[in-house]
Amino acid sequence: MSKLITLNEIVEINPRIPKRLSADPEQKVSFVPMASVSKTGAISSDDERPLKDVMKGYTYFQEGDVLLAKITPCFENGKAAMVNGLPHTTGFGSTEFHVFRPGKDVDAKYLFYQIWNPVFRFIGSKNMTGTAGQKRLPAGFLKRHKIPLPPLAEQKRIADILDKSDAIRRKRQQAIKLADDFLRATFLDMFGDPVTNPKEWPLGSIRELISEAKYGTSKKASNSTGKYPILRMNNITYSGEMDFTELKYIDLEKKEVDKYLAKKGDLLFNRTNSKELVGKTAVFESSAPMAIAGYLIRVRTNERATPQYLSAYLNSSHGKATLVGMCKSIVGMANINAQELQDIKMLIPPVTLQKQYSEIVWKIRERKKRHFEAADIGDTLFNALTQRAFRGEL
Repeated sequence: MSKLITLNEIVEINPRIPKRLSADPEQKVSFVPMASVSKTGAISSDDERPLKDVMKGYTYFQEGDVLLAKITPCFENGKAAMVNGLPHTTGFGSTEFHVFRPGKDVDAKYLFYQIWNPVFRFIGSKNMTGTAGQKRLPAGFLKRHKIPLPPLAEQKRIADILDKSDAIRRKRQQAIKLADDFLRATFLDMFGDPVTNPKEWPLGSIRELISEAKYGTSKKASNSTGKYPILRMNNITYSGEMDFTELKYIDLEKKEVDKYLAKKGDLLFNRTNSKELVGKTAVFESSAPMAIAGYLIRVRTNERATPQYLSAYLNSSHGKATLVGMCKSIVGMANINAQELQDIKMLIPPVTLQKQYSEIVWKIRERKKRHFEAADIGDTLFNALTQRAFRGEL
């Protein structure tokens, strides 16, 4: 086992913006929002912005740095990445990132695996500070945290082994991404671009397509006790799916059951979140009874629409741009209320076509489910390999 060294001795944490950058405020820099960092350790953004637009209010980083989400639940979910191959060597991103700049004796990829592994995330989660829903990992904890530091050549060897193992996992993730890409392409093929409306569908509002839009319960949930699992904003993914891996529980009175339970086919809309994430939308496809929290709106479509079409529309690039443009910020959080949601304009194609699209969605989601199951097995094996590597057993 290699000697343990505090991160503060070998890594610069949250480096300051160098003065040389301000010499050219018009220069382009890479921009990485939190949503562009995946749980698989990848950055999907190729966005760029003028320096003057991001110099204040965003987190600075450069090529070779390692990003780590510091806010719950992003930290616990493993949102971290090594900055490599972005359009520009200098970048800015969400204020909810910690940035690690490796010293000369530290391999960046080795460092990434050290802070990405589940053991570190477990320890870190116990050291978060702040109120529920807004807990963050403090920089002080990171500076004191110790990691094993073998010679540089050994770090690179360990990182190479983990890279090869991770490549297998990434192939499974790629299969999942291809399924998502297929659905997006199918949506555009069947309904056309929502911006240009080449198929000349009539324009209406969400209000015309739904029978109800109701808020969830504000009751406090428990980690372990309660009759019903309760869906919160973290249970809806940015890409428009349900994630049941982190559930809390709640009891409901008899008169509250119909009011707060989600039914199969309900559309769930995240009305309050950060500006980047407000408006996350997904269709609840489970038959299990689950309640919804107050940060969600439960939407039920009428005979003119299917929830799969409505969800795909809101999760399209046009839909997300619309949501970002209309949300209001309240004490650091953004909000879109039920009335504003219903007023959103959207194209209304024939419901028969929408139903055909829904059938395709169901088939692709079933395939994705099998890919996810295989990915879970791969994750377990990879995590075991990671711990062996850091114990010097490889």
